[in-house]
Amino acid sequence: MGLSRNKAHKHRKTGGKQHPLRQKRKFELGRPAANTKLGPKRIHLVRCRGGNIKQRAMRLDQGNFSWASQAVARKTRVIDTVYNASNNELVRTKTLVKNGIVLIDAAPFKQWYEAYYLKELGRKKLTKAQLKEQEQKAEQGA
Repeated sequence: MGLSRNKAHKHRKTGGKQHPLRQKRKFELGRPAANTKLGPKRIHLVRCRGGNIKQRAMRLDQGNFSWASQAVARKTRVIDTVYNASNNELVRTKTLVKNGIVLIDAAPFKQWYEAYYLKELGRKKLTKAQLKEQEQKAEQGA
């Protein structure tokens, strides 16, 4: 059966050893981690207790991310795994796990910001000299 979620491996509160009451049971079954990687979407279906089906993500390339300070969530592409406090190996192999820091495509959030606040975001402002040059070009063209 493999992995088990029973307490047979634990010690008693007093520190004494516990002897197993029975063999492993199907309902105590545990499964290996999915280790979801970055890549084109690949999902395996897993049959669970009661005939229910879980979806185990093997590879993903997009997700639903929120911009908490603006209370906005958008579906966007995941570009790269940047940092993981638990293990650098997860960054190197581009494994997606909870609390891992990922680089995402900001375009959906940028579009929302520009539509909501009616301001351009991430574009450099023109200096006075550049504004004069543009006016002169416009006059010459007209």
